[in-house]
Amino acid sequence: MLRLPDFPWDSLADHKERASAVPGGLVDLSIGTPVDPTPAVVQEALRAAADAPGYPQTSGTADLREAVSVWFEARRGVRNLDPAGVLPTIGSKELVAWLPTLLGLGPGDVVGFPRIAYPTYDVGARLARATPYPADATTAFGPTAPKLLWLNTPGNPTGQVLGLDHLRKVVDWARSRGVVVASDECYAELDWRPEEMRDPREHGVATTPSILDPRVCQGSHEGLLCVYSLSKQSNLAGYRAAFVAGDTSLVSRLLEVRKHAGMMMPWPVQRAMLAALADEEHLAEQKARYAARRAALIPAVEAFGLRVEHSEAGLYLWCTAGEDSWTTVARLAERGILVAPGAFYGAAGAQHVRIALTGTDERIATAATRLTS
Repeated sequence: MLRLPDFPWDSLADHKERASAVPGGLVDLSIGTPVDPTPAVVQEALRAAADAPGYPQTSGTADLREAVSVWFEARRGVRNLDPAGVLPTIGSKELVAWLPTLLGLGPGDVVGFPRIAYPTYDVGARLARATPYPADATTAFGPTAPKLLWLNTPGNPTGQVLGLDHLRKVVDWARSRGVVVASDECYAELDWRPEEMRDPREHGVATTPSILDPRVCQGSHEGLLCVYSLSKQSNLAGYRAAFVAGDTSLVSRLLEVRKHAGMMMPWPVQRAMLAALADEEHLAEQKARYAARRAALIPAVEAFGLRVEHSEAGLYLWCTAGEDSWTTVARLAERGILVAPGAFYGAAGAQHVRIALTGTDERIATAATRLTS
């Protein structure tokens, strides 16, 4: 039987109990689950599509695939994305977990991913019985290249953004070795970098750079996949609305397997996703909410003695007190605040904690008060 690691968040139970006992109740900033309402325009689209007696298309409807292509160009500067290279997925986590298997990887194959990373990259390799290989540089692989290399930009948990030059070097290296590159970019709309910190070549693009950007891939999506989710930017975590896009031949392979496996996004969710992609107003509103929460939390965690590192994009503050991450978790739990230890994300995160911005305004304000009192 395949053995997988324990689900990390289960180990927070004792700290959650301690934090919950603090007067005023628990402030849970350990998981990046949205707490704000799903946009009305999306809810209306879901209701309008509620009569759905037939099976949906695994490939997604033509207008949904076209909408993703249009969104990529308008928001991310990606031109000429073939709608045939777009495939809706039931959230992005299932695609991350099953991509090595869907691509036919198995024993003897290597799956690379960042040393500090969301645990599902490692789990996905194990599900395929491939070898998980955490690495922060292509040189770490030596003469044997992986079959699949995961990038995560903006990173979870670090919030680190990979620039155009970095992405281009990875693509060039991967193509010279026949490596498939999958870039998980679901936090791209939540870019906190001031203009002066951005590469001048990024101007005019609303989000962080994509692996499919023509300045990265030279106008060809060969060997490249971008994984994206609307869970964070549009508060659609409960809808499981995501997609993978890029190399049409790779997407076609994924589609064929998913047809057989019954991995199809429900029709009402496809309609809701279409509405979300077409509406930019709710994106600006949600980003403003997170910006305000971020502005409230940063000085508070610094006053508590934590140093914020990276965190230039995404939904988290990546912090360290220069001590074991579980010690920091315990000290914050004493203040009624639950966070995720960096150890969840690999040995390289053992002295950090991840603090999510996904609390209500009232809970974030409570956390800030507790940290500074």
